[in-house]
This record gives sequence, C-alpha cells and structure tokens, in this order.
Amino acid sequence: MFRTGIAGIGDMGSGIALNLIRNGFEVSGYDPKPDRMQAFIDMGGKAVVNPAEIGRSADVVFVMVMTGQEARDVILGPDGLVSHMAPGGTAILSATVRPDEARAIGADMEGSGIDLVDTPVSGGYPGAQSGTLTMMAAAPDDVLDRVAPVMQAVSANIHRVGTRPGDGQTVKACLQSLIGAQFSATFEAAALAAKAGVPGQVILDVFSTSSAGCGVVNNALEKIIDRQFEGTGSHINTMHKDLTISMGLGEALGVPLHTAAAAMQIFHAGRTKYPDGDNWVCTRVIEEIIGAELHREGSR
Repeated sequence: MFRTGIAGIGDMGSGIALNLIRNGFEVSGYDPKPDRMQAFIDMGGKAVVNPAEIGRSADVVFVMVMTGQEARDVILGPDGLVSHMAPGGTAILSATVRPDEARAIGADMEGSGIDLVDTPVSGGYPGAQSGTLTMMAAAPDDVLDRVAPVMQAVSANIHRVGTRPGDGQTVKACLQSLIGAQFSATFEAAALAAKAGVPGQVILDVFSTSSAGCGVVNNALEKIIDRQFEGTGSHINTMHKDLTISMGLGEALGVPLHTAAAAMQIFHAGRTKYPDGDNWVCTRVIEEIIGAELHREGSR
C-alpha cells in the first residue's frame, strides 16, 4: 500500500487526510498552523516539520494549499517534494490554481522522476470530510491508473479531463464560473425574499424541490436562514480566488463572462466587508442595503 502525504491541512486538506486514514493509508502531513497540526495528529496522522519530510515519508502526496506560489514552493522549493521524494513518487495538485501556474510547475518537474497529477476538486468542505469529492484529473493514463487507489479514497467521482498539467485547472475554472453565478443568484434571491417578508424555510422548501434546487443553492440557503456566516468550512477567500482565476482565463481567451463578472463583484463586496466570513456572508451585504434579513422562521 502507498505511503501518502498531505501538504496543507485546512478545511479541504483535513478531509482528504481523514479519508486517507479511514481507508488504511499511512499519512504524513504538514501545515504551518499549530491547531491544524494538532487536529491532524488527533485523527491519526503523522506530523512532520516541512514538505521535505513529507517527501521523504510518502510515495503519493496531495498538495492542498491556497495559491499557485504556495503550490510551487511545496513541490519545487528547496524543502519541496521533488528534491526529497524517491523516484517514481507522485505529487497530486488538488489545490485550485491558475492553469498557467500548473503548466509551469509541470514543466519544471520534467526529468525529476516525480509525476504530477493536476486534479483540482469540487464538493467543498462536506465533500472533503465525507470522501465524496469530484476530481478533475489530468495526467497520463498510466500515472492515473497507478495512483487510483489513493484518489478513490477521497473521491466519489474521478473524471479524466486531460493528460497535461493545466488541463484540470482549466476545467475547474469553467466550473467555478458557474458555481459563482449560482451563489450570487442565491444571495440575491434570499435578500428579495427577506424584503418581501417570506420566511426562509418556505424559500428553502420551494427552491430545494424546484428545478433550481442543487447542492450549491440548498447548502447556501441553509446557512443563510440559520445565520451561519463564519466557520462553516467555506471561507470567502477561496471562492474569491477561484473566481479571479475564472475571470483571468476568460480574459486570456477573449471570452466574455458577464454573469461570472457580476458574481465576482458580489464576492468582492462580501470579502471587503466581512474578510473573516464564509461565502454566504455576501448575503449580509445585500441585506444591509435593503434593511431586511432572511431567517428560517421569518424576517426579523
């Protein structure tokens, strides 16, 4: 059985680590935040002091950090995986970064003896914790075949979307342009209902059983009507970053993204006003403008 590792043990990385452990894998991990490291130890992980130690301890390593530069540092830095993993090892880039950043990392790994799987994920905190993430995997088939047992431990849907670094990130950028629009439309609809005096439970019941109902909409409405705007595992910084990537891809390709651009501005407003909030906190910005809030049992 593969020895595995995880670099970045936040909302998403902690779920990946948990499900690797549940499936019987030995897991080495590192995160700069002590509380995350302690939680990782408590779930049965082996804490190490830097990515280099993960590389020396693991055959397959998930990289679940926030930015492209952090991913590059973890994989290619002086204390990175490439310099310390045994030949034949695999880095799984599960973080969402720009497609060009993934391509550059892949190019700089050529000849290292370490394979790269470019596979951003979708499913959020619930999907990570339950081991049901969707993966948009890009790597040669032989690489994906070899590490399939590791990926299956954390994912219910593994889509092979390409063979080159950047292919997975490109699909994720397209997906996030849609999810951002679903979020922003939900926030606006919730505010409209609040101003009209419709109870939140009514809106949730109707929306969730209509053609508009889906995981994104239903979960967002649940959080809004219960006024859970922080600590739900979906920090606004992540979606804001993802929409920035989507908009950048559209700019690079000359594709107008009118709806995603509107969503970007809604998330920008939410992040500016509530930098510690989760995605649904954008609703509060709109509620403050209209002077009404959506609660489960009715407006207050």
